[in-house]
Amino acid sequence: MKRLLSVLFFSAMLSCLYSQELKTISLNPPDKLRGLPVMQALEKRASANEFGGRKLTKSDLSDLLWASNGINRPEIKKRTAPSAMNSQDVDVYAFMEEGIYLYNAAGNELKPVTEGDHRNLIAGNQSGVADAPVILLLVSDISRFSSGTDSLKLTWAAMDAGIVSQNIAIFCASAGLNTRPRVGMDVGSLRKIMNLTSTQYPLLNNPVSYPVK
Repeated sequence: MKRLLSVLFFSAMLSCLYSQELKTISLNPPDKLRGLPVMQALEKRASANEFGGRKLTKSDLSDLLWASNGINRPEIKKRTAPSAMNSQDVDVYAFMEEGIYLYNAAGNELKPVTEGDHRNLIAGNQSGVADAPVILLLVSDISRFSSGTDSLKLTWAAMDAGIVSQNIAIFCASAGLNTRPRVGMDVGSLRKIMNLTSTQYPLLNNPVSYPVK
């Protein structure tokens, strides 16, 4: 009887784990008519110090990701953010309560990376950052640069990540969301849990939330 109960319990646990597996999230097409004019968004751009915990709507999440580094010219596969030699070296990862996802701009979707809430690895000592429902981590893969020394590639990588981060900031200002660019994070732990290669460098992160009232 005990053995039967053990088998049933184990089966139930497997079923529970299976049901909680991350699935690909299909995103909405970007709403290109929303938000403030550019000059007003620049006027409102600021680095937030507090982040609310309310989850972003699918529309806000979709538009945020497209603005960060989405494809704005499908016929030539060019992005909203420029990159050195059009290397498109910056990948955008979304850290959320349920897990980590990779933004697939071509498919306009979020692809699962790993389950679990790992926002604390980015927040570090600034624990309030982990309250943000979404933290976007910008990772450059310098192997995508076709030339240059590793030192030069890292310079280009930092430049490209900075541009993506600014796209996030301007979108958030336009859409009434909180964000700030950050470099603090547990890079070693992130490398392990995300299974990053030696040419992939986590460079910047942007926590994003609705304003704290």
